[in-house]
Amino acid sequence: MTTEEEEEEEEEEEEEEEEEEEEEEEEEEEEEEEEKEKEKEKEKEKEKEKEKEKEKEKEKEKKKKKTKVNTTDLNQVVSWR
Repeated sequence: MTTEEEEEEEEEEEEEEEEEEEEEEEEEEEEEEEEKEKEKEKEKEKEKEKEKEKEKEKEKEKKKKKTKVNTTDLNQVVSWR
């Protein structure tokens, strides 16, 4: 092999290595993006759960208030008699 052929071969190998490295970096970036997306989804789910809990608490409070009003009304009726 001549020196020129050897140089060409070396250059080709270097180019291939660079391409492989770039591909690996791209894959890593994609994986990171996917992880970020998953985290965002988890956060959204947590927020939804919090909202559901708030709604449940509101409903409980409404029921309590209704019950209190009813008991108060009953007490007034009993005391009126």
